[in-house]
Amino acid sequence: MIFIVVKFTVRPEYVDEWLERVSDFTQATRREPGNLWFEWARSVENPDQFVLLEAFRDADAGTEHVRSEHFKKAVTDTPSMLVRTPDIVNVEVPGTDWSKLTEMSVPDGGIA
Repeated sequence: MIFIVVKFTVRPEYVDEWLERVSDFTQATRREPGNLWFEWARSVENPDQFVLLEAFRDADAGTEHVRSEHFKKAVTDTPSMLVRTPDIVNVEVPGTDWSKLTEMSVPDGGIA
Protein backbone atom coordinates (compact mmCIF):
# COMPACT_ATOMS: atom_id res chain seq x y z
CA MET A 1 0.00 0.00 0.00
CA ILE A 2 0.96 3.64 -0.35
CA PHE A 3 0.90 5.25 3.10
CA ILE A 4 0.93 9.04 3.31
CA VAL A 5 1.14 11.46 6.23
CA VAL A 6 0.70 15.17 5.57
CA LYS A 7 0.98 18.03 8.07
CA PHE A 8 -1.11 21.10 7.25
CA THR A 9 -0.47 24.29 9.23
CA VAL A 10 -3.66 26.28 8.82
CA ARG A 11 -4.05 30.04 9.06
CA PRO A 12 -5.68 30.90 12.41
CA GLU A 13 -8.75 32.41 10.75
CA TYR A 14 -9.51 29.04 9.07
CA VAL A 15 -8.67 26.64 11.90
CA ASP A 16 -12.20 26.32 13.31
CA GLU A 17 -13.71 25.62 9.90
CA TRP A 18 -10.83 23.60 8.36
CA LEU A 19 -12.51 20.18 8.53
CA GLU A 20 -15.71 21.60 7.08
CA ARG A 21 -13.81 23.31 4.26
CA VAL A 22 -12.01 20.08 3.29
CA SER A 23 -15.09 17.88 3.81
CA ASP A 24 -15.97 17.50 0.10
CA PHE A 25 -12.37 16.53 -0.68
CA THR A 26 -12.33 14.11 2.25
CA GLN A 27 -15.60 12.42 1.27
CA ALA A 28 -14.69 12.21 -2.43
CA THR A 29 -11.32 10.65 -1.61
CA ARG A 30 -12.90 8.11 0.75
CA ARG A 31 -15.18 7.03 -2.12
CA GLU A 32 -12.25 6.27 -4.44
CA PRO A 33 -12.05 2.51 -5.10
CA GLY A 34 -8.34 2.40 -4.26
CA ASN A 35 -8.55 4.43 -1.05
CA LEU A 36 -8.00 2.40 2.13
CA TRP A 37 -8.42 5.26 4.59
CA PHE A 38 -8.33 9.03 4.80
CA GLU A 39 -8.31 10.31 8.38
CA TRP A 40 -7.76 13.75 9.91
CA ALA A 41 -6.24 14.43 13.33
CA ARG A 42 -5.37 17.66 15.09
CA SER A 43 -2.02 18.24 16.74
CA VAL A 44 -2.15 18.48 20.53
CA GLU A 45 1.00 20.64 20.50
CA ASN A 46 -0.01 23.04 17.73
CA PRO A 47 -3.79 23.63 17.44
CA ASP A 48 -3.26 25.24 14.01
CA GLN A 49 -1.85 21.98 12.61
CA PHE A 50 -3.89 19.14 11.16
CA VAL A 51 -2.38 15.78 10.26
CA LEU A 52 -3.80 13.71 7.43
CA LEU A 53 -3.24 9.94 7.42
CA GLU A 54 -4.17 8.38 4.12
CA ALA A 55 -3.52 5.10 2.36
CA PHE A 56 -4.11 3.76 -1.12
CA ARG A 57 -4.19 0.16 -2.29
CA ASP A 58 -1.16 0.60 -4.58
CA ALA A 59 0.74 3.10 -6.71
CA ASP A 60 -1.94 2.99 -9.42
CA ALA A 61 -4.61 3.98 -6.90
CA GLY A 62 -2.37 6.81 -5.68
CA THR A 63 -1.91 8.01 -9.24
CA GLU A 64 -5.68 7.95 -9.84
CA HIS A 65 -6.16 10.01 -6.68
CA VAL A 66 -3.72 12.68 -7.86
CA ARG A 67 -5.46 12.78 -11.26
CA SER A 68 -8.95 13.15 -9.75
CA GLU A 69 -10.93 16.36 -10.10
CA HIS A 70 -11.37 16.66 -6.32
CA PHE A 71 -7.59 16.47 -5.80
CA LYS A 72 -6.99 19.11 -8.47
CA LYS A 73 -9.60 21.34 -6.82
CA ALA A 74 -7.99 20.87 -3.39
CA VAL A 75 -4.58 21.79 -4.82
CA THR A 76 -6.12 25.01 -6.13
CA ASP A 77 -8.33 25.90 -3.13
CA THR A 78 -6.27 24.84 -0.11
CA PRO A 79 -2.99 26.84 -0.25
CA SER A 80 -4.69 30.17 0.52
CA MET A 81 -5.79 28.73 3.88
CA LEU A 82 -2.30 27.57 4.87
CA VAL A 83 0.60 29.22 6.67
CA ARG A 84 3.20 27.18 4.76
CA THR A 85 3.61 24.39 2.25
CA PRO A 86 2.53 21.10 3.86
CA ASP A 87 5.10 18.53 4.96
CA ILE A 88 4.62 14.99 3.64
CA VAL A 89 5.89 11.47 4.11
CA ASN A 90 4.94 9.08 1.31
CA VAL A 91 6.07 5.46 1.53
CA GLU A 92 5.15 2.08 0.13
CA VAL A 93 4.58 -0.58 2.78
CA PRO A 94 3.45 -4.21 2.57
CA GLY A 95 -0.18 -5.06 3.22
CA THR A 96 -3.43 -3.12 2.98
CA ASP A 97 -4.44 -2.65 6.61
CA TRP A 98 -3.20 -1.60 10.03
CA SER A 99 -1.11 -4.05 12.04
CA LYS A 100 -1.63 -4.64 15.78
CA LEU A 101 0.72 -3.10 18.36
CA THR A 102 1.12 -6.41 20.14
CA GLU A 103 3.34 -4.91 22.83
CA MET A 104 0.15 -3.25 24.12
CA SER A 105 -2.27 -6.12 23.60
CA VAL A 106 -5.46 -5.75 25.57
CA PRO A 107 -6.22 -8.80 27.72
CA ASP A 108 -9.32 -10.84 26.87
CA GLY A 109 -12.38 -9.00 28.06
CA GLY A 110 -10.99 -5.54 27.36
CA ILE A 111 -11.61 -2.80 29.95
CA ALA A 112 -11.92 -4.05 33.52
